[in-house]
Amino acid sequence: MNVYTSEKIRNVVLLGHGGCGKTTLVEAMAYSTGITKRQGRIEEGNTISDYDKEEVKRLFSISTTVVPIIWEDIKINILDTPGYFDFVGEVEEAMTAADAAVIVVSAKSGVEVGTKKAWDCCEKHNLPRMFFVTDMDDDNASYRKVVEELTELYGKKIAPFHIPIRENEKFVGFVNVVKMGGRRFTTLGKYEECPIPDYSMENLNKFRETLLEAVAETSEELMDKYFNGEEFTQDEISLALRNNVIDGSVVPVLMGSGLNAQGPVMLLQAIEKYFPAPNKSEIKGLNTKTNQPFEANYNESLPMTARVFKTIADPFIGKFSLIKVCSGILKSDSNIYNAEKDTEEKLSRLYVLRGKEQIEVSELHAGDIGAIGKLSNTVTGDTLSTKAVPVEYDKHEMPKPYTYQRFMTKNKGDDDKVSQALSKLMDEDLTLKVVNDKENRQTLLYGIGEQQLEITVSKLQSKYKVDIETMKPKVPFRETLKKKVRIQGKYKKQSGGHGQYGDVHIEFEPSGDLEKPYVFEEKVFGGAVPKNYFPAVEKGIAECVLKGPVAGYPVVGLKATLVDGSYHPVDSSEMAFKMATIQAFKQGFMSASPVLLEPIVSLKVVVPDKFTGDVMGDLNKRRGRVLGMNPLHHGGKQEIVADIPLSEMYGYSTDLRSMTGGAGDFSYEFNRYEQAPSDVQQRVIEESAKNGENE
Repeated sequence: MNVYTSEKIRNVVLLGHGGCGKTTLVEAMAYSTGITKRQGRIEEGNTISDYDKEEVKRLFSISTTVVPIIWEDIKINILDTPGYFDFVGEVEEAMTAADAAVIVVSAKSGVEVGTKKAWDCCEKHNLPRMFFVTDMDDDNASYRKVVEELTELYGKKIAPFHIPIRENEKFVGFVNVVKMGGRRFTTLGKYEECPIPDYSMENLNKFRETLLEAVAETSEELMDKYFNGEEFTQDEISLALRNNVIDGSVVPVLMGSGLNAQGPVMLLQAIEKYFPAPNKSEIKGLNTKTNQPFEANYNESLPMTARVFKTIADPFIGKFSLIKVCSGILKSDSNIYNAEKDTEEKLSRLYVLRGKEQIEVSELHAGDIGAIGKLSNTVTGDTLSTKAVPVEYDKHEMPKPYTYQRFMTKNKGDDDKVSQALSKLMDEDLTLKVVNDKENRQTLLYGIGEQQLEITVSKLQSKYKVDIETMKPKVPFRETLKKKVRIQGKYKKQSGGHGQYGDVHIEFEPSGDLEKPYVFEEKVFGGAVPKNYFPAVEKGIAECVLKGPVAGYPVVGLKATLVDGSYHPVDSSEMAFKMATIQAFKQGFMSASPVLLEPIVSLKVVVPDKFTGDVMGDLNKRRGRVLGMNPLHHGGKQEIVADIPLSEMYGYSTDLRSMTGGAGDFSYEFNRYEQAPSDVQQRVIEESAKNGENE
């Protein structure tokens, strides 16, 4: 592959609702530009983007794939992202490498939740964007409806650059609103000029007027021209529209059919014409040697810096760090330095990935996207630079996972294999997390949603040949007491020779501090228990609070005061006093009105206005207490704030999605412990008795 300089590069992320046709559109682009001789189909499992076994099996994208497409003398790096919400981490990674976005909308399904989320994502990352309406070959396609829905949502910014031409109810071409010309499709995504049909004129004039208004607003000179009724030249229109698209005041709407490769050529032309090259945007890092800002701005004449935006750790194709070069030129024989890890490595090869195909290149210029194999210490988010000018860029924040399941390995000896395989999957996907919950003797797997966790289990099996089973996690309840009791614990054993003797009188009561397991004090008079046995008594309590006698959960908020006891000059020992304390604890705790405490989390749910009633009703069913609602400034959404028991959050991501059609988001954090209702306590005690956990 040739080497491309910054102004000849476009980095474009494809966004949209799951199943809207992104991967099919990439295939159409690849086919139209001669990369492939036959257009791949998702159902045949032979597309460039979806090469992973899981993607082929499930017929949808799971990972972001880079597909470089050469259009005339421009290299367009297409980042094909998954549309399903569980894989939002993949989308975020792609956004950090992109300079513009194409939001794909199916003319059949219209504007969906994923379309709106894609727009919000572009707003967050401040990316220029355009819409591509695909599936125009479908009998139920309605381009007009899509344009109306987009205009209703985003107002005057929406600018249709195309109008469809149909003959005998078949999609055969389009009218180019910018150039005021008809285009009829021929073969392989190509087209020829044709007359504009009469029935298109009404819409054409309306859309054309909107475009000319946008052009006029770019400068006073053009505004005067517009008011004087003078025609704009084609160059004036193109240049003004380019500036409008880059600053986000105009969002073009194009159309075609990915399946029939109709329209990808116009899309590639529009990407080249209206989207910015990387060197038109800014990126700033920190020179860690001088502590001064490093303004990279994709300038080729500066020292080399690059950012790792994604990692592929595949047992078949190996480990690749996907990078975007932020300044300078990265050569295939460079020494690269990772300032954060303080490691230097020599490159032997540099690649451009096209799906799973690895194309070797000699160098990559600022703004380009490529891949480096087998970097041992480098992870997603790291910066690569030269040792002479060490630079670090800020890490991008990844979505936090809140959905989790408990898991166990199916085969006893596989623990190490499973943990190695999971660590490779976590290198690839930063929204996966494994937490070892020692307190409840369980290992938890966290992700964005249940589908992602299910696919993780499947990947472990298919890629790494290890099996795990997932189940409902144990909720970290706590045990505490409600009243004060005084108990004697006596441990006495006589078995020839030395015996064992320990005798303690302990007061157990609430300490008032649920943050701490226990507080230990002694108020022993007259040496009834010698001082050297006090630590043994405390040791007994420390051991007991790890696993309470009610249901086997840790004890909190306990105050234990040693007030009296007796000892034997020969038979007493630390061990005897510890055992006496354990006996006193079990008996004392159970007679001091013990209760179970449950964890309460502070939950925030963000949903469109129309779903607030459903969500609040559902929270009430889950024993949630709604504390308030805050209207958000954009997009007609509400933030609902509630306190809710953690045990009621299991399966919430799936339920919230089905309630809101995928439009709802939530996050939560631990707030406090409070007494569980008696029916919940009863259920938990019965479950732990059944599992033998309070033995």
